[in-house]
Amino acid sequence: MRRFVLSTCFLITLIAPVYAADQRLANPRTMKFPDLNYQIPNAERVVLECGMPVYLLRDTELPIINMTAMVRTGSVYEPAEKSGLSNMVGTVMRSGGAGGVATETMDDELEFMASSVESGVGSDMGTISLTALKKNFNRTLQIFSDVLLRPDFNEKRIEIARRQTIEALRRQNDDPKEIAGREINRVIYAGHPLGDITTFKSISSITRQDLVEFHRQFYRLDNMILAVSGDFDRTALLKELNLIFKPVMNHTALTLPTVPQPKQLFQGEVIYGKKEINQTVIRMGHLGLSKDSPDIYAVRLLGYILGGSFTSRLTMEIRTNQGLAYSVGSHFDIGRRFTGSFIAETETKAESTTKAISLMKKIITDMTIEPVSDGELNAAREYIINSFMFGFTSPASIVTQRARLEYYGYPDGYLERYRDNIAKVTKTDILNAARKYLHPDAFKLIVIGDAAKFNQPLATLGKVRELDLKLNIPKP
Repeated sequence: MRRFVLSTCFLITLIAPVYAADQRLANPRTMKFPDLNYQIPNAERVVLECGMPVYLLRDTELPIINMTAMVRTGSVYEPAEKSGLSNMVGTVMRSGGAGGVATETMDDELEFMASSVESGVGSDMGTISLTALKKNFNRTLQIFSDVLLRPDFNEKRIEIARRQTIEALRRQNDDPKEIAGREINRVIYAGHPLGDITTFKSISSITRQDLVEFHRQFYRLDNMILAVSGDFDRTALLKELNLIFKPVMNHTALTLPTVPQPKQLFQGEVIYGKKEINQTVIRMGHLGLSKDSPDIYAVRLLGYILGGSFTSRLTMEIRTNQGLAYSVGSHFDIGRRFTGSFIAETETKAESTTKAISLMKKIITDMTIEPVSDGELNAAREYIINSFMFGFTSPASIVTQRARLEYYGYPDGYLERYRDNIAKVTKTDILNAARKYLHPDAFKLIVIGDAAKFNQPLATLGKVRELDLKLNIPKP
């Protein structure tokens, strides 16, 4: 037995150095990997007899078909006095029955088939989506087309949607983060439809006829794009789509209302909303840029380094080094049709409010003074390039991405050249982009909290305008 133990110990002494060497070789900090060679999946583009573009991507892994219609519409096209109209259209198209079929009947049939049809309208796009088992696709497509083109806009369902919106308005100032998010967008886009908000007055003024006319104006075959993915037969699918979406005879020419770009007025402002809370909510920013700017690649890297990652400058200083906040960051929302925005945000204890604001502004200002480091540039490049593939995780996301590029008018080859364009960005490019698109002295600053607890008066940051958070709630 003693001999066995001695032999075992000897064997361990021989293996240990080899194991340690293997451990040294496996150090993740020194490991090297080949570059990712990811080829972007493509989708076939077909034009139906009615002139509607359709993007197709067949996938037989599951017997399911997904379809999305993208409609050139949005809240930017609604009158300011009717703010909330487009959202109500997007809701009641689905909830208010379609093609003469009552909502309850439609719901029961879709549930029985394990299908879904959903609709909605955002700021610059309306969408109708379909998901169905292959065997139930044809019937689900008929319901989809009715919701898309022949909604009934049932009066009772309109009133339900109106009451739901009014109830949401009653609660709109409960959450300080929601207040800050609403008000920073409102002040950045002041005077532009993107800055309009729904009010009790505007939602109460909307009639069924308003919904009908809005739908008639925008929901037409020459104003939309389809994206289809899943287990379909190409020939049979195109035949079915051409039967469902037939050419419209004697149709008036499509004319979309002209919406100007937001005005680039860089003028600082401090806006305060009183809420008796222990943690102050802070948002600051201004207008940014659109997809048509040649600086978008430099701005992507700039955004990542400044506040778009857990190792960003804002996070490392505000959270890690100073301990002023649990969450802090910034982002450029690059506009697709209209100029986007830059917003930095955090929440901090009331007693450190002005300290956090001043430090955030200093960190942002520093981006405009000195170039970023080689390490920051390389880390940002690698993250953006290597994470690119996660935008194509399913056939539905791939085909929808392709349709969106056409919808928003991106240039041909945008996706194919994206990683190369990111790789070409230099430290000088990032510095120039920071100087062009970051103006801390012109930030619109939103502060929601209890000023009595602040470490310094907000007035030390500039002239303060106080928000009126009292609701003018109409009587039932």
